[in-house]
Amino acid sequence: MADFSLRQLEAIIAERANSGETGSYTALLKQKGLPKVSQKLGEEAVETIIAALSEGDEALTGEVCDLLYHLLVLLHLRGIPLATVEAELQRRTAVTGLQEKASRGA
Repeated sequence: MADFSLRQLEAIIAERANSGETGSYTALLKQKGLPKVSQKLGEEAVETIIAALSEGDEALTGEVCDLLYHLLVLLHLRGIPLATVEAELQRRTAVTGLQEKASRGA
C-alpha cells in the first residue's frame, strides 16, 4: 500500500486551487466560493452517514474520501492549515474528555 497523507492532499488542493486551471474541480470549487464548498461538505457528510448505516465498507470509504477532500478545500479557502487542526487535536487528546470535563468543576 502506498503511503499517502492528508498533508499531501492538502498540498495538492492548494496547488490546484491556485492554478486557475479550467479543468480542475478544486479550482472550480474555489471560484464558486465558501458557500458552495460548505454546501458540498454538508452533502458529503450526509452521504457518509448514509453509507455508514446502509452500505458496504467500499462505499463508506469512498464517501469518507469525498468528505475529507471537501473539508480540506474548506480549510484552504478559510486559510486554516491542517497543522492548526492537528495541533488542536493534539491539545484535546492530551487528557481524556472525562478528565477535561472533571477539571472544569461543577
